[in-house]
Amino acid sequence: MRAELTVRNVAQRVEGPLLFLKRTVTVGLNDAVQVIGQDGVVRLGRVATLDEDSIIVEVLESTAGLGVRDTVVSMLGEPVSFDLGPNLLGRVFDSVGRPLDGQAPIPAMRRIRIDGMTINPARRALPRDFIETGITAIDLMNCLVRGQKLPLFSGSGLPHDRLATEIAQRARLRDDPAGDFAVVFVGIGISHDVAEAFRSAMETSGALGHTVMFLNRADESSAQRLLTPRYALTAAEYLAFEEGRHVLVIMTDMTNYCEALREVSASHGEIPGRKGFPGYMYSDLATLFERAGCLHGKPGTLTQLPILTLPGDDIGHPIPDLTGYITEGQIVLDRDLDRRRIYPPINVLPSLSRLMAYGTGEGFTHADHPALASQLFAAYANSRRVRVLASVMGQEGLSDIDRNYLDFGDRFEEQLISQPGARTLNESMAIAWEILAVLPDSELTRLSNEQIETCVRRKSSHA
Repeated sequence: MRAELTVRNVAQRVEGPLLFLKRTVTVGLNDAVQVIGQDGVVRLGRVATLDEDSIIVEVLESTAGLGVRDTVVSMLGEPVSFDLGPNLLGRVFDSVGRPLDGQAPIPAMRRIRIDGMTINPARRALPRDFIETGITAIDLMNCLVRGQKLPLFSGSGLPHDRLATEIAQRARLRDDPAGDFAVVFVGIGISHDVAEAFRSAMETSGALGHTVMFLNRADESSAQRLLTPRYALTAAEYLAFEEGRHVLVIMTDMTNYCEALREVSASHGEIPGRKGFPGYMYSDLATLFERAGCLHGKPGTLTQLPILTLPGDDIGHPIPDLTGYITEGQIVLDRDLDRRRIYPPINVLPSLSRLMAYGTGEGFTHADHPALASQLFAAYANSRRVRVLASVMGQEGLSDIDRNYLDFGDRFEEQLISQPGARTLNESMAIAWEILAVLPDSELTRLSNEQIETCVRRKSSHA
């Protein structure tokens, strides 16, 4: 840490969360700053922009009460950092790593920059192994692999908050001890009611014992919102690469993060890009998403499940569009399924997990898992085609096989995708084999004869 420098009477003006200063000291971009007004309140900030003559400081808390002539600014001489140590699990923090649970601060063993670890790409290992979420549409059809970044695309009013809470409560490793698994739950721009509901749900389920929560509320500043996922990912990196845990980071809602990025960019006077978002939004999101992964020589892994709402249900909007370029697939919630009271309303056809092949099959989940998922995708896609045909010509004009596909599509959505509670992968596979039995053998082209005989026909006859 470099020496702290305190300057007075250098503030030129205050605009929203921004404090404009004359440059009289040597500082670096993103250096941490403490701002003290006449009220004596210490506010955290960081150097957002600087040139030869001026410095712009982002104040991460309310600037109400700050005056131009009576403000004292302390340059801390280092980037914004997070003090981390043991006993991190079970804690609840605010946007900038301060305890919200009434307990003492974490005993500091390491002081880590929130910008993230510097990782040599050659040290990255291929993500492998399977994280069981308890959600059939994910575990069976688009599974989450340790070290992967797999976003969930939702829409306004869809139950993504409920789904995020359930995944945080249920996610587990199938074969490793429970003590090796941890969840970092990040709420970005959420209301007080939603924040309290998240915390209450984790406490009552007992999942808080292996979870760290970071809650950023909607009434907090946009500049502060930009740091929330960085503090959370710093804690996740500590758990994964210092303590050797397998960490799942759930971040909701990344759309609120991007809106804050647009607001702060506009306050800086930067030239906007598509739909008013800054041109560097892609690289900014990459600095967050690329912190997921596995490293050679490190026992822990860091997996991300970011959740974002699609503005206007537009999957081509810049936020989901750029997210899709960086991440390895997507899980898509469907409004039509939600209207039909199917929960979770996951549409498996546009959903994709590009790393599924590396975490499923013999030695990871089940030897029949890849073939079963492939057959379900093919059959469901055919059932959707037949539904369109039936809407035009009526069911009377359909062939017997087409009617079988209609029956399969209904069963697939109502019995397999829709679920009243958590399911293990084995339970999901058992239901899948049963509903495939409505199709004739000639249509099960993705399965072997042995799989058809032993898994489809024999299990359906027992049922």
